[in-house]
Amino acid sequence: MKYINEEVLEQLKDVFSAMKDEVKIALFTKEEPCETCLETRDFVGELVQASPKMSLVEYDLDKDSDLAEKFEVSLAPSLVLLDKTGEYKRIKFNGIPSGHEINSFISSVIAVSGNGQPLPESITERLSKVKKPVNIKVFVTLGCPHCPGAVEKAHHLALLNDNITADMIEAQTFYDLSDEYNVSSVPKIVINDIYEFVGNQPLEVFLEEIEKTQVA
Repeated sequence: MKYINEEVLEQLKDVFSAMKDEVKIALFTKEEPCETCLETRDFVGELVQASPKMSLVEYDLDKDSDLAEKFEVSLAPSLVLLDKTGEYKRIKFNGIPSGHEINSFISSVIAVSGNGQPLPESITERLSKVKKPVNIKVFVTLGCPHCPGAVEKAHHLALLNDNITADMIEAQTFYDLSDEYNVSSVPKIVINDIYEFVGNQPLEVFLEEIEKTQVA
C-alpha cells in the first residue's frame, strides 16, 4: 500500500526544497504489540523520498535502549529529528505524523535543517531566561486541523532553547497516556506534567505557562 501518490510527492519535493542542511530521521519501533509501527515506517519511508537531504534510520526501542535513552524515547513508534551533525534537537513525534500532522512534521524538518522561521525579539528575550528543564507534551489527533500549529510552536521553542524538550503525542495511538493526562479535547498541551491548556494558543500563552516552571 502506498501512502503518498506521485502528484503529492512532487508537491512535497517542492516544499522540502526549502531545507538547508541534511536531517536524519531516527524511527524507534518495537516488536508486537505496536499497532502503527509498520505503518509509520512505510509512511516516513515514502516521505523521505521527497528530498535527498532527508534520510531514515530505524532502531528497536528495546534492543537499542542506549540510543532510546539518549534521545529520551520511551514510546513506539517515535520519530526523532537529528541535525546534519547527528545532534538530537529535543523534539519528537510519538505516533505516525500523517493526516494534518504532516504539516507540523514538514515544518519541524525544515526548521531542524537550519531554515526555521525567526521569532519576535520579545519572545526570544523571554525564552532566553528559561534556565530550568521544561518538557512540553502536545496531545493531538490526526484529524485535528488546529493541532499542527500547537506542535509547531512547541517544537520551535525547543529548538531555540536547550532546556526545553517538546513531544507530539498521537492521542489515539497512545490511549493509556491520553487517559492518564485526561485528554478529552485536542490539542492539549501539558508542561512539566503540571501546567496545561487546550487549543492552538499564541506563543505568549506557551511562555506564560513555561515561566511558571522557572519560579523557585
